[in-house]
Amino acid sequence: MSAAAAPADPWFQTLFADRIGGAGYGKGSDIYKFEKIKRAKRKALADHPERQLLDFGIGENDDRAAESVREALKREVDKVENRGYADNGIPAYKDAAAEFMRRQFGVALDPVTEVCHCIGSKPAYAMLPACFINPGDVTLMTVPGYPVAGTHTRYYGGEVHKLPLLERNGFFPDLDGIPADVKRRAKLLVINYPNSPTGAVATADFYKRVIDFAHTHKVVVVQDAAHILLSYTAEPLSFLQVDGAKEVGVEVHSMSKGFNMIGWRLGWVCGHPKIVQAYADVKDNSDSGQFMAIQHAAAAALRDPAIPQQVRAKYRRRLEKLVAALKQVGFRCEMPGGTYFLYANAPVAADDRTFTTAEEASQYLIHEQSVCCVPWDDAGPYLRFSVTYTAADEAAEDALMAETVRRLKGMGLRF
Repeated sequence: MSAAAAPADPWFQTLFADRIGGAGYGKGSDIYKFEKIKRAKRKALADHPERQLLDFGIGENDDRAAESVREALKREVDKVENRGYADNGIPAYKDAAAEFMRRQFGVALDPVTEVCHCIGSKPAYAMLPACFINPGDVTLMTVPGYPVAGTHTRYYGGEVHKLPLLERNGFFPDLDGIPADVKRRAKLLVINYPNSPTGAVATADFYKRVIDFAHTHKVVVVQDAAHILLSYTAEPLSFLQVDGAKEVGVEVHSMSKGFNMIGWRLGWVCGHPKIVQAYADVKDNSDSGQFMAIQHAAAAALRDPAIPQQVRAKYRRRLEKLVAALKQVGFRCEMPGGTYFLYANAPVAADDRTFTTAEEASQYLIHEQSVCCVPWDDAGPYLRFSVTYTAADEAAEDALMAETVRRLKGMGLRF
């Protein structure tokens, strides 16, 4: 019997925009690494239903928002005045964000002109390139990292110049090594500290170099502060705390990581009023704002400093346990300065297997021992372990660490 004929292309196949693949859209065989991980997890569960999946690949807080925040949402949901469109944010939320920035960082912001909410930080990184990027312009982006601003830069005909985060440089970008032609065409510099996935935290000196670079080369800075409240080596440091930062850019904050509000989809963009205004204008043509009841609940969260303190303490404890566990099986790793991720060199071999990439090592760990972590090969082979796994209490955390050591010890990992 002959193989079934491939389905015919739809009549609009040739109409897809080049930015998403043009006429070839949907025909490629490449699989995004997170999809590969999902498939490998499903196979591991199917092949070994008796074996618990040790999932260090998740990047989402494992706990709910604080009870006080959930109660605030319940109250606000029933108020008729919260039924409408929020557009670019309600004053109550922007006021709370400005109060938080002053209390936490000593940064004074006008909530009317220097703060604008976003439906999570992801849409902000999608919209900010629309404010600046024309065909041929360049966005400078650190790698490994969150790709959204780069994706949308390309959508607008711009280019992305990658800045590798190397261990020998403390996981800071080499700004001096950027080619002159790239500097001339660059409009945006996107950075992220505490850095996901490396765990590096910024210093005031680094931010001063960034500010000087921005002035010299006329580049707008976008600092991704999603993990800022998960800082362990020192008090959280905002880009806007450093003199001159507000003159060159904005910082994007999220309610997700530091407040256990994953999925609530809320954050804010703050900094130079003209950049905030441009973002707000693009946003006004992209969405109609987050549900007002969520904004009121988030305002309550921002006014409770105990919430991020508790979240930070939990993930610090879990990271310390994970570092100790992985060291027992040969990983070279140290407590990160921030985030809830541990970024460690990937093994080069296991028993009679050798690995040329972190992705190969990651797939082997999932298939052989149901240990899930995320590979990064952008700046050397590394594995990222998240401590957002589900565990009911500290005893459960300890049991999971012991099981992790037991499984990995038997694999003959070499580094």
